[in-house]
Amino acid sequence: MIEARAETIGSLIRPDTLLEARQRGTEVAAAEDRAVRDAIQMQEAAGMQIITDGEMRRASFQSQMTEAISGFGAWDLDAFLWGDWFADEGAPPESRPRPANLGVTAKLRAKRFLSADEYIFLAAATSKTPKITLPSPTLFANFYDPQISGAAYPSLEALIADVVDILIAEVRELARLGARYIQIDAPHYPLLAQPATAAFYETLGWDAAQWLGLAIDADNAVIDAAPEVCFALHICRGNQQGRWLATGGYDEIAAHIFGRTHATRLLLEYDDHRSGDFAPLAQVPADKWVTLGLISTKLAALEEEDMLCRRIDEAAAYVPLERLAISPACGFSPSVLAGGLNETDQAAKLHLLAAVADKVWR
Repeated sequence: MIEARAETIGSLIRPDTLLEARQRGTEVAAAEDRAVRDAIQMQEAAGMQIITDGEMRRASFQSQMTEAISGFGAWDLDAFLWGDWFADEGAPPESRPRPANLGVTAKLRAKRFLSADEYIFLAAATSKTPKITLPSPTLFANFYDPQISGAAYPSLEALIADVVDILIAEVRELARLGARYIQIDAPHYPLLAQPATAAFYETLGWDAAQWLGLAIDADNAVIDAAPEVCFALHICRGNQQGRWLATGGYDEIAAHIFGRTHATRLLLEYDDHRSGDFAPLAQVPADKWVTLGLISTKLAALEEEDMLCRRIDEAAAYVPLERLAISPACGFSPSVLAGGLNETDQAAKLHLLAAVADKVWR
């Protein structure tokens, strides 16, 4: 079990030097290395005990799958955004049209490991606990289109089974390399709890309850592949350039996920009213920790320390304080697209995070 009281979610803001190198297409690897080292230094200076590489080497938090695995056909950043219903404050989420010809076109084949090189570099550059993030297998349902995928995969279940196998091989390799903390990102879970977005998933063959069961089983197969590793399950409502993805509390999915997931830490978004109240935490089993995502990565305004302490106390009415931790609600930059915060805002929020953890649990 990882017992740190404060952690980042994964992605950090990409510096301009990295974005410029990507745009030029030259010296990208060197720019990534510098960006990762700077991200590590920033997190350590803030007092973080769990360190990520900021996902500096990825176009999106889930893009290492399409970068490392052949068979996905043509794709770009829009491949990870089209099925997301991002909206601004006060506006309902709206679906984007599916890009033409997006989808798996052949059997998936590994060209390399997804994140092993990320882990090796990160672990060598920090004395703290390194954390690697991986996508939940069923996120890749967005790439299934019977018309262009059917020859390789006659059913969505067959595609997901191969994605699970790829991720099982990944976590086993990460464990062999020494990784002891891995985060599974599952932002699609809240989509299954709201009718407008659940309808999309239901067009692929199952109702929302069946989808939830399939997703949890797939996640658990990946988690069970490395019993020596502590796994966290990150369930959020999205953050793309400060816009949100889903709304509604955890009430509809808590009983299914909290009790059935084999992850030992639940990373839950609680930074605004869209997350609902803490009551669903009463369904968290006694062998799991909850990391409360209380700090916004959408709004630059710095939260008040006393307010954060009060909210932790409120959550402790459902999960004992000794099994709680805190984090930002989501990644600061889940893709290379810039959001509403800058690097100064980001550093201030991480310093606040560590200060609150020290005040509450010292």
